[in-house]
Amino acid sequence: MKPEMTLQLMDTHAGGDVSRIVTGGVGPLPGSTVRAQMEYLRDNADGLRTLLLEEPYGIPEMSVDLLVPATDPRAVAGYIIMEVMGYPIYSGSNTICTATAVLEAGLVPKLEGQQHFMLESPAGLVSIEATVHDGMVDAITCEGLPSYIQTHRASLRVPGIGEVEYSVAYSGGFYALVDAKALGFDLTLSEERALARTAHAIVEAIQGERCFSHYALGDVGPLPFLHFMGPVEPVADGCFRSRSATYVHPGVICRSTTGTGTSARLALMNLEGRMKPGDRLETISLRQTRFIGELTSVEMEGNYPVVRNRITGKSYVIARSDIVVNCDDPMVTCDGLSRILSRR
Repeated sequence: MKPEMTLQLMDTHAGGDVSRIVTGGVGPLPGSTVRAQMEYLRDNADGLRTLLLEEPYGIPEMSVDLLVPATDPRAVAGYIIMEVMGYPIYSGSNTICTATAVLEAGLVPKLEGQQHFMLESPAGLVSIEATVHDGMVDAITCEGLPSYIQTHRASLRVPGIGEVEYSVAYSGGFYALVDAKALGFDLTLSEERALARTAHAIVEAIQGERCFSHYALGDVGPLPFLHFMGPVEPVADGCFRSRSATYVHPGVICRSTTGTGTSARLALMNLEGRMKPGDRLETISLRQTRFIGELTSVEMEGNYPVVRNRITGKSYVIARSDIVVNCDDPMVTCDGLSRILSRR
């Protein structure tokens, strides 16, 4: 018999977005940083991503986070994010889920009350604040990436839709930000498919017309994401609430509002004078799940006011499992897996 290749998994979700945490079964990856290990995985063993996001093991709406040893001694663990569109260097919901899994797997002891630790993402170190109540992880607050508005209130004609006004933010990837009401949406669950179709058309039109470059990182790829913004409602001094929906891939609207989508909203509201450091925005998804974004500071970097921020959400563990990988299965693509998976 051929030896089986197995993976140990912890499935979690934050705001409805399922993140499948790979806790074991993958050997050491080449690379002196988590970013370099991510690039190795992307270029030489992409079969791990496709295996866990495609039939028969998964679906495109999920995400995968591979736990790896941290390369920075200040971090307790590293993690590599894999989604249907590729390898984002950062994600708020994936970070919330990974931090929860690190606690639930015992890599960091769960202490009652608040505790702090660091994770190492492909984008660098991420500060985590975990709140534990009665032995359960009640909330995770993580740093969002520094976010800024690259383009403010541009417009273009989109086939089948008409003239669309949009802004473009960077918050870990480039986001188009559009007003939901102006496009005829109330951001209800019944609109999910129409939102995905509309977002796809707008993203394709923007990609066909323009390219975007980060002021410090340079080319980080084409604009992949779109965030629908509902009306902003003040709920207290310095506290706001807004319905939201985030598109990430053809046919896929995230179950949550996403951490990076929320960070993008903070950058836009700051630029437009509607938020200042210390203010908070609660974003509400089509499924009534919520993230809270806090604008912590604003710094000028080049010509851009760059917003530093924190995202708070809660992740739930929904499954622990081992899966068996059989490369003879015609439904399975094992591209590069033999290089990285352990056998039993």
